[in-house]
Amino acid sequence: MGSSEALQAAKVYRHLLKAVKKHIGKEDHKSHFTNYIAQEFRKNSQQSDLSSVQHKVKLAHDYTFLLNSVHHHKDLLFSYNIAVDRSDEMKKVLGKSAASVGLQLPEMYQP
Repeated sequence: MGSSEALQAAKVYRHLLKAVKKHIGKEDHKSHFTNYIAQEFRKNSQQSDLSSVQHKVKLAHDYTFLLNSVHHHKDLLFSYNIAVDRSDEMKKVLGKSAASVGLQLPEMYQP
């Protein structure tokens, strides 16, 4: 794998890990996602077949795009008041509003 392909793969790897940590979570019981990603990138780092490497990097890029898009779509649904469960979202909004004026929500409204 050439240096430009390696840089591209490293960039995609960082973006994918960032998206997984942001949208799936960093908790220990969810670490198998990041472990699998790291394992796949390490396993394919020494491959000499350029087309296979490019295909797998594109697949990782596409998955990153899908993950970010699904969560962006969910945020849009919340913002447009589409019929979805908004209780957690409302708690966040109330907490941010209260914090902006230096107050804290009562325990019953804490997220």
